[in-house]
Amino acid sequence: MTSVSYLLRVYLQDRPGSLGLLAVSLGSVGADILSLDVVERGDTYAVDDIVVEVPRGSLPDTLITAAENVDGVRVDSIRPYTGVLETHRELELVDQIASAPASERLQVLVDTAPRVMRVSWSTVVTLGGGGVLQLFGSSSAPETRLTEVDWLPIAQAGQLDPDATWVPQSWKDSDTRLAAAPVGSSSKALLLGRSGGPDFRPSEIARLGYLSRIVTTILAIPKSR
Repeated sequence: MTSVSYLLRVYLQDRPGSLGLLAVSLGSVGADILSLDVVERGDTYAVDDIVVEVPRGSLPDTLITAAENVDGVRVDSIRPYTGVLETHRELELVDQIASAPASERLQVLVDTAPRVMRVSWSTVVTLGGGGVLQLFGSSSAPETRLTEVDWLPIAQAGQLDPDATWVPQSWKDSDTRLAAAPVGSSSKALLLGRSGGPDFRPSEIARLGYLSRIVTTILAIPKSR
């Protein structure tokens, strides 16, 4: 029987045994946990991204119900997951960019960023020629062209208002959450889109900022032959 994968973002009380109880509850409805990433951890809670595999035809609502049957667990979002499960994603991204020809480094960045940051798409934008230039985009980047971006130049990574006037209506219709960070200079940015949410957590913005600073450094290094 074929299967499908889902990415659940869950809030759970950070106490001994809570993750084990969640795993047992998900297993009771036929879900196998493939990976778990800690997105954020506070004094009394944790936010985890959990990729689960279930038999094709299983309803996502079944996973939500199973998870929330565990005391202290709340599902923030659930969406189909088609990414490749890999560890050390950030390190691999940095290595791929550094190894690429200088002219291709930003394309490598946008191609790989969706998997690393677990977003739907990514693109590099800048201001020029009296408007917005979308320099590079991932294969899943929307075709809608931007006509303005009132947040450029940008000094540091941050989440953007998904209801701002510059956001295309089609992005709003798909409930796309947005984040951006400078790459190379404050006038050029990596723009991330996460269709259907959830919001970017502070820890994710911190990771994005960390990556953007490393990428900016790499972009300044000539590619040796």
